[in-house]
Amino acid sequence: MTTPGGADRVKVQWVVMLHGMARTARSMAPLARDLQRAGYRVRNIGYPTRRYDVAGLVEHYVRPAVSGCGTAHPVHVVTHSLGGILVRYYLQHNGLPPGSRVVMLAPPNQGSEVADYVRDWLPYRWLMGPVGQQLGTGPDSIVHRLRPIPVEVGIIAANRSLQPWFSRLLPGDDDGAVSVTSTRLPEMRDFIVTDSTHSLMMFNAEVRRQVLYFLENGHFAH
Repeated sequence: MTTPGGADRVKVQWVVMLHGMARTARSMAPLARDLQRAGYRVRNIGYPTRRYDVAGLVEHYVRPAVSGCGTAHPVHVVTHSLGGILVRYYLQHNGLPPGSRVVMLAPPNQGSEVADYVRDWLPYRWLMGPVGQQLGTGPDSIVHRLRPIPVEVGIIAANRSLQPWFSRLLPGDDDGAVSVTSTRLPEMRDFIVTDSTHSLMMFNAEVRRQVLYFLENGHFAH
């Protein structure tokens, strides 16, 4: 694999990709191809969000994916939505090799008011499983039990909604599922807001460019 500019070097760096709730690894495939063309070794992980809670998903999917990359070189993680909570949970008791970075796309880092609103709906409970009950803003939300993570984190929020009925539940700018404010972390290294939507931001050309830029530079291209 070579860089887009045609350089003959290969990065001895992994990128583990974690998709969002009720999605599959296919949703991250275009971004995975960008990373592969840039010379990264990519593990685009699929996992069944209905079957486990956050702890179960980390134990069965995130931990094996990250540990399989070894510790000799950086292991970056790129996430969408729920994937950001999974990597935060993983990093409560595990580390990444030196030089590793994390990019989160629209993570519900402070919980989502939409999850509060729909948590008792039977279709939602069936479709989202145990993990869907953990992502609200209330005191029982898992996001309130997570400590700061010791890694360089870049967060990309979205501010366009395809779900106006849910946007009414969210304070300030939002992407139809998560408010822009809720995506932030105190320890984040950099933060940008893009003109994209929650469900489709992984396909947005500017979002994909910024992911690559952060992995290379530790900050976004402002």
